[in-house]
Amino acid sequence: MYGSGSPHIVSDVMTQTVVSVGQDALFKEIVALMDQWQVSALPVTAGEGRVVGVVSEADLLPKEEFRDAEPSRPEQLRRLGDMAKAGAVSAAELMTSPAVTVHADATLAQAAREMARHHVKRLPVVDRWGVLAGIVSRADLLKVFLRPDEEIAEEVRREVVAYLFGGDAPSVVVHVTGGVVTLTGQLSDPTLVPVATRLARAVEGVVDVEWEVTGQTLAQH
Repeated sequence: MYGSGSPHIVSDVMTQTVVSVGQDALFKEIVALMDQWQVSALPVTAGEGRVVGVVSEADLLPKEEFRDAEPSRPEQLRRLGDMAKAGAVSAAELMTSPAVTVHADATLAQAAREMARHHVKRLPVVDRWGVLAGIVSRADLLKVFLRPDEEIAEEVRREVVAYLFGGDAPSVVVHVTGGVVTLTGQLSDPTLVPVATRLARAVEGVVDVEWEVTGQTLAQH
């Protein structure tokens, strides 16, 4: 699943088989597809597959929520946008647009930040022309923590220890257990510990970094 070096990118973990709907898709069709594929949102595409929006369960629920609405009630008047969706019947009317998307070559950290910023559970993945190429979910981003410990250790040795410590590198031992990196050894320049910690933490799949230098354990949280 992974190539050498970090950071890994969205195309490493995304799902390429994506269910999407056109703008003319009707309400019941959308609900049926969500139920069939066990997803909570669907990209809406136009033309040759360009993503123009996303329709989610949140976009569909006003149909039920406002079934017996009284428009004169103040709390409902403040949600006229949701009430408008209650009367919508097609994907074009229901979707949230423009869609929040991510490119296939974005890092997993970038994708995670976009999800957090926009409070979404998944992102359509698009190519340079905005055409749907896949979908990436929160669960996909967590796959990096399935990396074998020895694979993580080898990357830390190569990308952090050998690069940063030079002549000291052979005396710095890297152990990884459950994704927690422990670096042990004597350093001629202990001030590099925070820098090394930051670099090691950036390696995909690392859960935490600890140091054992000159007899002391320095936990870098």
